[in-house]
This record gives sequence, structure tokens and C-alpha cells, in this order.
Amino acid sequence: MPSFDRVTDDAWREQEPDEDEPAVPAYAPLGSNVTHETAGQDMTMSEEPMETPLAQSSDGEQEVRARASRAALTSVERLPRPAHPRVLTVANQKGGVGKTTTTVNVAAALAQAGLQVLVIDIDPQGNASTALGIEHHSDVASVYDVIVEGTPLADVVQECPEIPGLWCAPATIDLAGAEIELVSLVARESRLHRAINAQLAAASDEARYDYVFIDCPPSLGLLTVNAFVAADEVFIPIQCEYYALEGLSQLLKNIEMIKMHLNPGLHVSTILLTMYDGRTNLSAQVADEVRTHFPDQVLGALVPRSVRISEAPSHGETVMTYDPSSTGALSYRDAAREIALRGTEVPEPSGRIGR
Repeated sequence: MPSFDRVTDDAWREQEPDEDEPAVPAYAPLGSNVTHETAGQDMTMSEEPMETPLAQSSDGEQEVRARASRAALTSVERLPRPAHPRVLTVANQKGGVGKTTTTVNVAAALAQAGLQVLVIDIDPQGNASTALGIEHHSDVASVYDVIVEGTPLADVVQECPEIPGLWCAPATIDLAGAEIELVSLVARESRLHRAINAQLAAASDEARYDYVFIDCPPSLGLLTVNAFVAADEVFIPIQCEYYALEGLSQLLKNIEMIKMHLNPGLHVSTILLTMYDGRTNLSAQVADEVRTHFPDQVLGALVPRSVRISEAPSHGETVMTYDPSSTGALSYRDAAREIALRGTEVPEPSGRIGR
């Protein structure tokens, strides 16, 4: 198990950026999108005024944003389809690391690039469903029905209204009681896995999903165990703070347990550094530590702190449509591109159908 002792207390001291140098990350994303803003500006807030009110804009501003979103949808780079569906569980038991935000924005970026993407929201809070503009009140068929009642996944999936090719199986508050109800059910750890397998097996090659992202709650209960058993890959967003490193060690132990007893093919394939602040020593040291221990898994893209990313869910959108030219959107687009290009080399998991 990796040790992260090199991050010292000195890293907590904020360092003011040199007036002659812009505060940029130690590692630039693919395409160097962090330099799209004017050189010398703070990359974390460069295009995003703090005084912008949440969920409030004039009709003119909404129209401008809508036009920008439509233009972005037609101009993004087309990405290659993977040879087989990739199922990734986005997990981190520590809350507030950007897990749901990463799930919906990477999924949106892949869908904008011409791929078929499904987001499965198994967090009872339903934040991923909200960000994708999907209804998830108690009367809506949801993942609860799939896991507990055995409803086919296709019966609960809804298409995202803003992005063609992006689908979501929503979460409702009913999932809050699913942990207890699952205890007495047969094959309780593999119910989501069976539902996903049945959906993928029934679809033709042209109509199949290219990517399935499972957004987990910030815990290690039966819902998260179901997500680990259902997936082939684990996608871990890591906030660039010290506590995130402690949480990562515990998460890796749990993944090893799942791999040993329930899903031998499970592995950590992708790590994304989020909430990066180039003005602090801590962010740079955490990034260095993670890259040192996981050189093959960490993406080159970095996601900075961004007001636009935080604002987007209040409009029922991802940042990819809310403000496609923002630093946050560009960073998530870079991350999606890396994931897609890596996917062309991922071998088909043994036993995906009927494992």
C-alpha cells in the first residue's frame, strides 16, 4: 500500500503567486488548455467573476449561452468508440472531492464527441440526476427499482435533454433504504451487475452504450459494493488536499477486498486530480505524490477550482453546456479525450456478459 508521508505541514502554507508568473498547474492538460485564458491571469477564476448570482441571468444572457452551447456541440473533436463497452465506477468514499461533478462532465464530454454514454446514479441524493436535467422525484422509475425490484435497466433510463447520446438511470430518495433491503436479498452484491449485463447483451453493436459510468455515494456500503462488482474499471477523482490522500489509501484497500472475493477483473484504471489551485504548495505536492505512486493511472488533465463548474448544476446542466468555453469545461474535455484514447487499448474483460 503506498505511503504519502512526503506531503508535509509546510504544504499547508499558501504561497502568493509571483506577479511576473501566472499561477498555472505543474502539469498541463492535453492540448495545454490551461493557457486558453490570457497569460498571467489566475487559471482558477480567470473567466468567472465571483459576483455572478447562482441560477439567475437575463433572457439575453441565456440566449447567448444557448447559442454557445449549440456551437460547442457541433465543433468538438470526434472521439473513437471503444472496441467493447467500458463500465467504470466513479468512487471515493470521501465526500466533496468532485466525484459526481466529474462523472457528469466527463460523460457529457464523451457524448458531445459522438459516443453513447450512460450514467447510473446510485447516490440517494440524486445529484448526478439533477446535473443532467433528469427528473428523479419519488414517482419516477429509478435505480432502486432495478436493484431491489429487478426492473430492467432499459425501463428506467432517460435521455439527457441538453446532450444527445447521454442517458441517465436516475436515483430517488428510495435508494436511502436500499442498503437495508438488500441485506436479505439473494446475490445482493451483484444485482446491479446483472442488470447492466442484461442491458449490454440485448443491444446491437450500433445501439450499445460505449461508456457506462456509475456514480457512487460517499460511503462503502452495499450500494458501492454493487457498483464495484458491476464494473471492470474504477475511476477515482482526487481532490488536491492532504485528507484526500488518506481517503485514497482506504479506498484502495476496499477495492482489493472486492477484487479478491467478488470481482477478480476489477482494477483502478483512471485517476483525475480535481480542485487544483496553482497558488498553493499543497496542490502541487499532492499532485506530485499521486503521480509518483500511480504514474500510469493519473490523467494529464487537471481540473481547477471553478465557479462555472459549481454554478452549472443549479441550472440543471453540466458545465459542458452551461459554459463550454470555461476553464472547467476545457479541462473536463481534455480528461474525456484521454480516457477515450486510452480506451482504444483496453482489452475486453473476460466474462463481461454472464460473469
